[in-house]
Amino acid sequence: MPRFLAARVILTASGVALGSGCKGAASTVSTADSGTLGALGADLSAQVLARVGDRTITLGDYVAALEHMDEFDRMRYQAPERRKQLLGEMIDVMLLADEARERGYDQDPATQQEIREIVRDAVLKKARASAPAPSDIPESEVRGYFEAHKADFHDPERRRVSAIVVASQPAANAVLDALKRDPTAWGDLARSKSIDSQSRAGAPPELAGDLGFVSPPGDPRGTNARVPDEVRSAVFTVGNVGEVLTRAVEANRKYYVVKLAGKTEPQNRTLEDAERSIRVKLAQDKAHEKELALLEQLRTQYPVQIDEAALARVKVDMDGGGGAD
Repeated sequence: MPRFLAARVILTASGVALGSGCKGAASTVSTADSGTLGALGADLSAQVLARVGDRTITLGDYVAALEHMDEFDRMRYQAPERRKQLLGEMIDVMLLADEARERGYDQDPATQQEIREIVRDAVLKKARASAPAPSDIPESEVRGYFEAHKADFHDPERRRVSAIVVASQPAANAVLDALKRDPTAWGDLARSKSIDSQSRAGAPPELAGDLGFVSPPGDPRGTNARVPDEVRSAVFTVGNVGEVLTRAVEANRKYYVVKLAGKTEPQNRTLEDAERSIRVKLAQDKAHEKELALLEQLRTQYPVQIDEAALARVKVDMDGGGGAD
């Protein structure tokens, strides 16, 4: 059994993920009898669905398994036969967890680390739960962030780059000469002459050689891995959409015949435009602050000491893993 799976099944059968996490009276279950979601009381929660050796899976355990799923996964279990399949999967997990412990997988250092990571995520999730949701961020805080970061809500002009990429200056000059004779030949030339495979990938003529959008040089938000810096700078010297730069641009030992295929005008977003993204960011920041506060509290409660000399002896071997001097 893979170590990660061993960690999962041990932890699950111990009650962290599926067993003891049911929500009692607040839980809900879709029953075959009513076909509706109803409250699950304490007595019903304790009802045994299955016995696995001397262990049990209760209705509360089953509901907890459903509640740990996202909405789309949960929809898979609306049919009775799928709900029975889920119970079978839970039984399999319990059996595998017992077997993993029997084989000593729970004592494997890697498995124990994976278990700690799963529990860590559960603790951090609980810490984040007390942070406000995006909709709960005060309007004054949203507005204050907007006023302090107005530059972040300025969208610069963006230009769409098309290019015919060739291997040499003479080849580039030949393409430029052909375009001077017939500007409408761009699509055919891109498909027949470009050494960029994506330029020949069956795009319509107006999109032949398309490399995507870039923003002005120096703007970190407008980088594009397919557009070298030299080409990015050059396209901002082209006057009008549809025009081809009169010279080839050398970059990465290739030559680019560059066309300005389109552009969007700069825009300043309003508070109303940016409000949702600001709320999400502030909520994420507050959740992260909760995590950091918890870690700081724990490091104070449990002082950490690191042997820097021992750490310095660790060497990372890219072929064989790691070792120490």
